[in-house]
Amino acid sequence: MQCHEVDYKIHGNDLQAVEIELDPGESIIAEAGAMSWMEDDIDFEAKLGDGSNANEGMLSSLFGSIGRVITGESLFMTHFTHKGDNLKRKVTFSSAIPGKIMDVDMASLGGELLCQKDSFLCAAKGTSLQIAFQKKLGAGFFGGEGFILQKVKGDGMVFLQAGGTQVTKQLKDGEKLRVDTGCITAFTPEVSYDIERAGGLKSMIFGGEGLFLATLTGPGMVILQSLPFSKLADRVFQSAPKNSTPSGDEQGQ
Repeated sequence: MQCHEVDYKIHGNDLQAVEIELDPGESIIAEAGAMSWMEDDIDFEAKLGDGSNANEGMLSSLFGSIGRVITGESLFMTHFTHKGDNLKRKVTFSSAIPGKIMDVDMASLGGELLCQKDSFLCAAKGTSLQIAFQKKLGAGFFGGEGFILQKVKGDGMVFLQAGGTQVTKQLKDGEKLRVDTGCITAFTPEVSYDIERAGGLKSMIFGGEGLFLATLTGPGMVILQSLPFSKLADRVFQSAPKNSTPSGDEQGQ
C-alpha cells in the first residue's frame, strides 16, 4: 500500500510538536495519547492494526497488535482521518518526552528503519509497524533496551521522538560506533548491531556506563539521542527525597 502524502510543520526548538495537514480523505496513524489538538472535520478511531494492509483480517491485526504490546506500546493505534470536504485540516502531535521530533522520509531511506520501542510517534497511513527480533541473542539479552525493536516500513513520512538532541550519523562500510544502548533512536537495516563489554571489570562495575555498550557497524545511517528518557528518569529518582516527613495538615487528613 502506498502511503498517504501529508504536509507538516514542526513547532518549537525543544519539547516540540508536529502539525500534520490533511487533505480530505487523508489519514495519519499515531501512538495512543500522542494527539495534542486538532481542527474540525477530523475523525479519530482506535484500531488494532496500522492500516497498511487493506485486506488484513481481524486475526492478523490482533497478532500484530500483540507484538506491539510485547514492545511496551499500546494494543491499539489511533487513526486520524479528514472526513470533511474541500478544506485542509490540521492535527498536532506532541512528544511524550523532553527532546526533539525528527521527520524521516522513508522513501529516501529505502523504505525500512529499525527503531527503539518508544521512538515512534506518528506516520502517514500506509506505514507498517512490525516487531523485529535481534538476530544475536547476546545483543538482545544484554543490550539494555530489550530483545525486540520496531520495524517501520513504508514510502511516506514518519515522525520519531527522542530525548535531548538528535544526531544523525552516516557510517561508512566497516566503520564502528560504540553507543550507550539507551542513546540509539533508530538505524537502517544494513547496519550491524551487537554488544561488547564496557571495558575491564573495574570499568564495568564503577565506570557508570553500564556493563555493555552497543556496537553499530556500517554501512548505514544511525539516529542517536543525547538524553534517553530512562536516564532522565533515573536522575530524577536519585534526586528525589527518600524519607520526607508529611506536614501537619497531611498527617491530620
